[in-house]
Amino acid sequence: MEVKKIKLPFKVKEAILALGAQTKNTLSFARGGSLYMSPLHQDLINPKDFLSFKKDANLFLKKHPQIIAYDLHPEYQSTKYAHELSAKTYQFAAIQHHHAHIASCMLENGLKNQKVIGVAFDGTGLGTENKIWGAEFLICDYRKFMRCAYLREIPLLGGQKAIQEPWRIAAAWLYLIYKDKFLNLGINFTKGIDKKKWRVAKSLLLSGYNSPSASSMGRLFDAAASLILAKYEAGFEADLAIRLEKLAAKYRNKTSGYAFKIIRNQNEYILDPLPMFKEITLNLKSGEPLEKIAYCFHLTTAQMIKKVCSLLRRQNKINRVVLSGGVFQNNILLRLSLDLLYKDGFKVFTHQSLSSNDSSISLGQAAIANFL
Repeated sequence: MEVKKIKLPFKVKEAILALGAQTKNTLSFARGGSLYMSPLHQDLINPKDFLSFKKDANLFLKKHPQIIAYDLHPEYQSTKYAHELSAKTYQFAAIQHHHAHIASCMLENGLKNQKVIGVAFDGTGLGTENKIWGAEFLICDYRKFMRCAYLREIPLLGGQKAIQEPWRIAAAWLYLIYKDKFLNLGINFTKGIDKKKWRVAKSLLLSGYNSPSASSMGRLFDAAASLILAKYEAGFEADLAIRLEKLAAKYRNKTSGYAFKIIRNQNEYILDPLPMFKEITLNLKSGEPLEKIAYCFHLTTAQMIKKVCSLLRRQNKINRVVLSGGVFQNNILLRLSLDLLYKDGFKVFTHQSLSSNDSSISLGQAAIANFL
């Protein structure tokens, strides 16, 4: 096994083995002032990848870790593997997915245990109370986190099917604005919807059956891409979002973003993109260039980040922002976000040699486990 050695900004108290996520999995073993990261295991549901994962895990177990860190999600193969290990031999630490994303970027940038505003944007990660998270603003250090803002939840009509067919998510957003009249908007997206499929999807929306609610930036990108491109199915993970990014890259002029709301809910902020979807729909109806609409969507998302971070800075007196999660592999979003945050005086940390996707999760798990 070829491992990547990473110097830690602190010394771990006890040897730690972190088992990583379900897809783009890596394992990390930390001892003293160093961490060793395994090669990538693409998807642990694949028997070949899971076998490779177990081989690498066994090699690390021979180094006698005292602590085993793993993701909160009970259905991850890496989590199930942790549960099969002897409770008499190891201490165990269940780590929240998005906290691990932020901790991984903190560690890569050499940050010690100091509070940051963490922006974790991805497709799916299990949050507290068994909820699906993926558009999270955290105030955190390595030891603990507090969820301070997130994207308004939307039901994933048909569960996993909504990820494979993102039109379901776009239709759910439009239904919240227009009810059944959204089918008569006269835009390419609504013209191409299979009305029989929508009747089934609507029944799921109204009943809540097999439609878990998700606060997910990955799913917001899927929905916007489906709406703007009038595409209904994704060939692979982030397929439509990648196409939307390529389209946005063609736009060269200056423009403003779309409207959005920030709702205060006790000590949390909820980002509401309904005004944005309404404006996108009006742009599509009026025949605005698709590359402009795609770019405005990316700009609006960056403006959401800047606005929420400004609110959290004011409340918490924290000026450090850490960006992580697979959505930040989108270069346009990352560039626009950095530009807005830097102009507003933030000190921003992003991944450098490591990826912002789940391949860095084990790194964050190891860091957090050390401080628990």
